[in-house]
Amino acid sequence: MRFSENGIHFLRNPNQRIKIRKASMNIMVKVVGDVLTVVVTLSIFRVTMIWVCKCLNFSSQANSSPSSGNSTGSLIEGFVDSPVSTPRLPEMFGDSDSIVQFRKGFEEASRFLPNHGSLFVDVESDRLFLKELKEEAKDAVEKVVNEFSPDGSRGKKKPHPGDVNLDSGRSNKQSSIYTESTQNGQLKGSTGGKARGNKGKRNVVDLRTLLTLCAQAVATDDRRSANELLKQIRQHSDPTGDGMQRLAHYFVDGLEARLAGSGTQSYNPVVTRPTSAANFLKAYHLFLAACPFKKISDFFSNTTIMHLAENAARLHIIDFGVLYGFQWPCLIQRLSSRLGGPPKLKITGIDLPQPGFRPAERVEETGRRLANYAKTFKVPFEFHAIAQKWDTIAIEDLKIERGEVLVVNCMFRLRNLLDETVVVDSPRNKVLNLVRRLNPDVFILGIVNGSYSAPFFTTRFREALFHYSTLFDMLETNVPREIPERRLIESEIFGWEAMNVIACEGAERIERPETYKQWQVRNTRAGFRQLPLDKAIMKTAKERVETCYHKDFVINEDNGWLLQGWKGRIVYAHSSWVPAS
Repeated sequence: MRFSENGIHFLRNPNQRIKIRKASMNIMVKVVGDVLTVVVTLSIFRVTMIWVCKCLNFSSQANSSPSSGNSTGSLIEGFVDSPVSTPRLPEMFGDSDSIVQFRKGFEEASRFLPNHGSLFVDVESDRLFLKELKEEAKDAVEKVVNEFSPDGSRGKKKPHPGDVNLDSGRSNKQSSIYTESTQNGQLKGSTGGKARGNKGKRNVVDLRTLLTLCAQAVATDDRRSANELLKQIRQHSDPTGDGMQRLAHYFVDGLEARLAGSGTQSYNPVVTRPTSAANFLKAYHLFLAACPFKKISDFFSNTTIMHLAENAARLHIIDFGVLYGFQWPCLIQRLSSRLGGPPKLKITGIDLPQPGFRPAERVEETGRRLANYAKTFKVPFEFHAIAQKWDTIAIEDLKIERGEVLVVNCMFRLRNLLDETVVVDSPRNKVLNLVRRLNPDVFILGIVNGSYSAPFFTTRFREALFHYSTLFDMLETNVPREIPERRLIESEIFGWEAMNVIACEGAERIERPETYKQWQVRNTRAGFRQLPLDKAIMKTAKERVETCYHKDFVINEDNGWLLQGWKGRIVYAHSSWVPAS
């Protein structure tokens, strides 16, 4: 009797009732979940067994059929090899018996669900909870049933019209890329940023957009977004991949160095590159074979010099940016076959000093190689090496003599001089004034046609991306990926230049190109007059490009400039000048 009284008192205690209710609900949820799991599993097992039986029945029918080409062939072989077997597949997978069995399993599961709240202590909301639980279970099962309806379609969801091919079912088209970006740098698309197509395909990534977003994050010092984007770009960039993946590999190095504030330490100027002359020569030969840019440049310069020195007894060439002197062996060979014999040739090779105890070592080595080459072709030769900052060179340093034909040649290297955005009396203008005072017979200028020297980083980055995308795309189209010299060109030339553009500022940023129209204005202000473009040179250059190179190379003329480019974008330009007075 005491036990009963205590039990009644226990149940009348509100706190104890709440505890019993919570415990009972937890137990009930677990029991119902376990029962549903078991019954649904049994139902799926039943459906599977029915499907297996039908497969075996189908296999036996196929094997006993008189029209079967191979009576011992397996079911799988019939699916793969026999065109007759394929149309019969929907008969199995679209059978309504499987759905009926699944519904029966759900009904059996429903019997285990209580219809009242007997386990709970007289709480109306508990009965509502059970009712909702049963309805949710029913909705879940109905959703599975609809996913595999008897007509073979997946529920009520209609296939995308662009994904269906009348001949072969679902098409394998690539996903469309949208350049619209989200706050976290993810790309938006019609599928929420995921690439459509077959499972297992790698998602399509717009590296150009990711690089631009990352540059904007770096410019605003948004380190969190920048680091996330850097990680994404790293995952999809590859120095051995396609053109855009290779470009992204080097551009992300520059962004990372700029974000870390180590741009100057990460970049070594052109004069301190560790690449040997032999390796650089291999890359140079590959560049000559892949594109006409350097060949046309040398042809323009050497032909201009040959016309000028047709009857000269002495020829003096001052070469700003001589580097390894690869341009001059061809001219030496042509001079050796000149009617009346070769002139006495003197080349003054000028380049920036190398660090260390022998700043002129590379320039002097270039002179020795050219001297040996000239000796082979019996051309009288003299070489004078200068390794110092170009704006500090005086006229006396160049050893100009009376009676010699004087040529000043500069191919693509004036872009490495600082302009007036850094210092008022810029080295660029100083060198042009020096050339004008030399009063040469011709000043031959080749320039990199670029707009990526703006003081604003985001603008500069975008223009650099356009420029180097053109060069990497050109290599991707014309050079196989596995050739090691291609990586040498991309890493030691284009990659280092991009690193300087992206990571460095002030005097450390020496990659400062201008467009040919800007150089037109600059040279005119410096006191030069432009010579008309030789029509014979233009005609020959155009014929060589059209007959020997890819159709997307551009060769054109504009306002006395010979223009070279790729797919409509001008990359290099050439012109010749003389002092105006």
